[in-house]
Amino acid sequence: MRHKRTQIRDYNAESRLFARRAIVSFAGIIVLVSILIVNLYNLQINNFQDYKTRSNDNRIKVVPIAPNRGLIYDRNGVLLAENRPVFNLEITPEKVKKLDDTILRLKDILPITDANVESFQRERRRTRRFKSVPLLTQLTQEQVAAFSVNQYKFPGVEVKAYLKRYYPYNSALTHVLGYVAKINDRDLQRLAREEKSANYQATRDIGKLGIERFYEDLLHGTAGYQEVEVNNRGRVIRTLKYVPPIPGKDITLNLDIELQLYVTKLLDNRRGAAVILDPKDNGVLAMVSSPSYDPNLFVHGISSKAYKDLLNDNDRPLVNRATLGIYPPASTIKPFIAVAALEEGVATPYTTRNDPGYWKLPNSKTKPFRDWKRWGHGRVNLKQSIEESVDTFFYQIAFDMGIDRLSSWMMKFGFGDYTGIDIREESRANMPTRDWKMSRHRTPWYQGDTIPVGIGQGYWTATPMQIAKATSVLVNHGQVIAPHLLRSMEESEGKQELIQPELYPPIMGVNEKYWELAIDGMRLVNHGRKGTARRAFMNTPYVSAGKSGTAQVFGLKENEKYNAEELAEHLRDHALFTGFAPVEDPQVIISMVLENAGGGSSNGGPVVRRVFDHILLKDKQEQSKDKQ
Repeated sequence: MRHKRTQIRDYNAESRLFARRAIVSFAGIIVLVSILIVNLYNLQINNFQDYKTRSNDNRIKVVPIAPNRGLIYDRNGVLLAENRPVFNLEITPEKVKKLDDTILRLKDILPITDANVESFQRERRRTRRFKSVPLLTQLTQEQVAAFSVNQYKFPGVEVKAYLKRYYPYNSALTHVLGYVAKINDRDLQRLAREEKSANYQATRDIGKLGIERFYEDLLHGTAGYQEVEVNNRGRVIRTLKYVPPIPGKDITLNLDIELQLYVTKLLDNRRGAAVILDPKDNGVLAMVSSPSYDPNLFVHGISSKAYKDLLNDNDRPLVNRATLGIYPPASTIKPFIAVAALEEGVATPYTTRNDPGYWKLPNSKTKPFRDWKRWGHGRVNLKQSIEESVDTFFYQIAFDMGIDRLSSWMMKFGFGDYTGIDIREESRANMPTRDWKMSRHRTPWYQGDTIPVGIGQGYWTATPMQIAKATSVLVNHGQVIAPHLLRSMEESEGKQELIQPELYPPIMGVNEKYWELAIDGMRLVNHGRKGTARRAFMNTPYVSAGKSGTAQVFGLKENEKYNAEELAEHLRDHALFTGFAPVEDPQVIISMVLENAGGGSSNGGPVVRRVFDHILLKDKQEQSKDKQ
């Protein structure tokens, strides 16, 4: 009996299933393609500009270009700060197959130390392989030549030139010009606060002190840039746009480098300072602080040992004594106090007082205030008290005026405040007042505190620059002008823009006779029969005026005598002197201090005399040489 065959496959069911799956798949494809089309539309149409910008940001880089720094000249066109090429040996790691072997072979040609190699390896780890890394810096001409003849042996190694600041006069101008050095984190923070960071993207150095710092914006210039196309590894493929940098402006100072070097030689590395001004506009002709240091050490990065030696030097070469050195002004201030006393009616041109060699507070049992001349000067008037530097006369003036009027008047001459000099390294020093003593010492002001202020001692301190400025106020009969170093700056087409000095409110209402009395008293200091500096200025062909000062470093006990030979050098008196010449038409003002040198007349006077001779007689001497 035959059985009916059972059907194994249902072709109709499979056909229907396939059709359903095909329809679902096709619908899915339609949906996915639609989504893709929508996304492509968004990318290509809606978000085109956004993605184009992002693409260009990744493809196009802006590379900043540092400007050349402006040059600095003296008043006669002598170059004081220049930019010199510096040669570095640099390696591009990507182009060197055997780096260690290459460095080893380079040591046979150039003085490459292990420290140079370590610095190179550290820098290489932070730099892309296709960028060059310095191995040896500041190559000499001989070293450049030695490598050049062997360069074919070292693919990927080359000598690159950069411009670096150079100061040809070394330590003679350090405290005027300052220096530039590598930008550090503190500089970056300051630039960010001042919103100047963008202009320093390619700059390695920045002004740190002096003129270099004060006029940084003028000297630095404006950075340029180039737009370059780079690949996915950051390598530059081509340059698309180039905007050149604008160099910094060249500036000219009032400084006379020949005079600066002469005064530097006179000080002969002794601790001290000298400020020389042109009384017509208070332009700084010379500003010397001694001893000094070579600023070129800082340009390339001073070693920690060398910097430590400077810091620990007992002579403090890092301090600009002309503007940061604070000293008791001593008797140099007596002509200024004389003007104040006359105007306040405390004294008249005819007032006379007897000087027995000491002065005591009325109704007081305190020890007397001594005159520098132990047996006294006898009866003197105000002009004679300037000529002979009579301490007791000014003790009495200080007592009669009181600290309030005395300090108020001396502040008009510029004491206790910044002079306005165009460098940042300056001290206000101290013009004492009642409020100052209370805030500083938590004690009230006593009458006895006022008396030594009358001769520039006690709590009163000043800088040589302040004394020079006060002398100019006297010379100009109350006109107050800020001392300034900048004379002119470069404008378009090589023209120079002269800089006008900053004027302060003048001292008004003082009788002209009072200015002349103080000036005549200073003339007698140098040329009077009893003038304290008459020996230093004997037989000069010009008439000068001056005032010496001897600043005590420590106070003497009652009946104790000062003996310099028995004291350590750092305890000896400071010698100060301020003056101007010629009296009838002042051409120069000089104020100076010699630390621990002794009497101002005997030690400061001769130095000032030589400066006056050098300035006022130089032209005559040169004319006589030409005739010979």
